[in-house]
Amino acid sequence: MSAAWVAGVTRARGLLTRCPGEPGARRIADAGSLDAALRHLATTPYRGRLTTDMSLPAAQRAVTGTLLWHLRVLAGWLPRRGVDCLRLLAAGFEIVNIEARYRLLSSGVAEPSPYELGALATAWNRVARAARPKELRTALSTSPWRDPGGTAAELAVGLRLTSAARTAVRVPCAARWSAGRAALLVARERFVHGRALPASAIGPAAQLLGSAHRAPDFREYLRRLPAPARWALRGIDEPAALWQAEGRWWRDIEQDGLTMARRTRYGMDPVVGAVAVLSADAWRTRGALELAANGASFQEGFDVLV
Repeated sequence: MSAAWVAGVTRARGLLTRCPGEPGARRIADAGSLDAALRHLATTPYRGRLTTDMSLPAAQRAVTGTLLWHLRVLAGWLPRRGVDCLRLLAAGFEIVNIEARYRLLSSGVAEPSPYELGALATAWNRVARAARPKELRTALSTSPWRDPGGTAAELAVGLRLTSAARTAVRVPCAARWSAGRAALLVARERFVHGRALPASAIGPAAQLLGSAHRAPDFREYLRRLPAPARWALRGIDEPAALWQAEGRWWRDIEQDGLTMARRTRYGMDPVVGAVAVLSADAWRTRGALELAANGASFQEGFDVLV
């Protein structure tokens, strides 16, 4: 085992010791207002990107920006194989950047500054230079993303399913998570939004879900899902309940991640586990901020997060 893997795993485990976790998120959610919640958040590792007068969307983006920064720091300790792995696990940040760039070029909608991806970028450096939607699609089509389609909806689902399929192949210890994520995404697209999958998404959907993506109704969809993906929708009987499965997906990968991060060997699995835990912590913290800002019933709302 190389010294870089030892250093990377040690660094990843060190990051976990600083997570606010469920107790910290509980205090944030119960703060009573966004200002009070931000004061609580200022005592956590998320404090570096916060200001006292932030809006809720800005505060939530600061949380995910901190997560990305931690992943970039972690990448600096890992060998090339580890960096490639982190690039796949952090692909959601690049997808957000690409979607925002597409909206700006298509309709002039102002967006927040893009996430700074550094070594975790796949095609963003080229996409960021695109001056028209067609140039953006060209940049994607010559990258591992391929051409995800021409509308905003096609772009969103195509990129996310492509990301899930690539991660399942190249990060085997995260394959179950990727399949579950794809099952949720396709179910929401087909049976909540009532949209057929774009052509660019059919290949990765079939790779992860078999024939389920062609199911005529939700019940048949559940029946056709392969075991590696079916777990994400257990206990869900109708599309309206998919939001419950979303929260459970995060909680399950957090528990899996904790188990993986504690493994004694030095290699990819503990790093991937740590990334899952860090990501779930950021998701829960964002939700806790929203509960505090909206004055939602604390106990009822927080139960969805834990």
